[in-house]
Amino acid sequence: MPTEQPHGGTQDPQHLQVPQVPQPDHAGSNAFQAATGRDLESDHGKPRYLAYQRELIRPHCGASVLEVGAGLGEFASGYTWAQRYVVTDVDAGAVQKLKERFHDRPEVEVQQYDIDGTTTLADPVETLVAINVLEHIEDDVGALRQLCRSLTPKGNIVLFVPGYQQLYGEFDRRVGHFRRYTPTTVAAAAREAGLVVDVARPVNLLGAFAWWAAVRKGGAKAPNPKLVSIYDRYVVPVTRAVEKRLPIPFGQSVLCVARKP
Repeated sequence: MPTEQPHGGTQDPQHLQVPQVPQPDHAGSNAFQAATGRDLESDHGKPRYLAYQRELIRPHCGASVLEVGAGLGEFASGYTWAQRYVVTDVDAGAVQKLKERFHDRPEVEVQQYDIDGTTTLADPVETLVAINVLEHIEDDVGALRQLCRSLTPKGNIVLFVPGYQQLYGEFDRRVGHFRRYTPTTVAAAAREAGLVVDVARPVNLLGAFAWWAAVRKGGAKAPNPKLVSIYDRYVVPVTRAVEKRLPIPFGQSVLCVARKP
């Protein structure tokens, strides 16, 4: 495995910026499709994996939460513990879908929010959640600094990002991923942005092997919904059980929790 270097170093193969990365449409009309490879009508069948994500993320969340890059609101739809949940996306079409999805949830606010711009909440939150978002931003450190402006003092940023550059494949390139992270590199980005890192660890070891076979080796340009559903039903329960008990050295994703001073 290549040696990891601090974030920002030019020789870190784990955090290299990949050339010729397509750019999502930040005007907001096609950003969701560009960033996910999905259209606004699709909703992948992965309830067990989403439940696992919530299980990992919930302990680090306060009473008020801002989720950036929420897409169709799949994570937020099952997150029912917040007194205030601000769900956002840069894509205007996704924002409209979010409004329709959460119209009967009084604690949920829906806004258009550009993580790569100057958007800031007028009323800051205790926790900011970004799931598969940061890898789309070329200046990830600058984006984290900007996001901190929507956090209360001592508030948490919870990052869930694609893991390990060895897994970078055609799908990553096509949806505009500048990089995949290791615990070391995402923690270094957070520290460079002025945050205090409390957690940085890999998640979903079995998923890493499946991703490598399908995307890195197999060249898949998009996840196969049928295979995603099978994986969710049979493999995710095993993953949850194993990773509750044993530390893992590698994973499809990386979880990082960092605190605003």
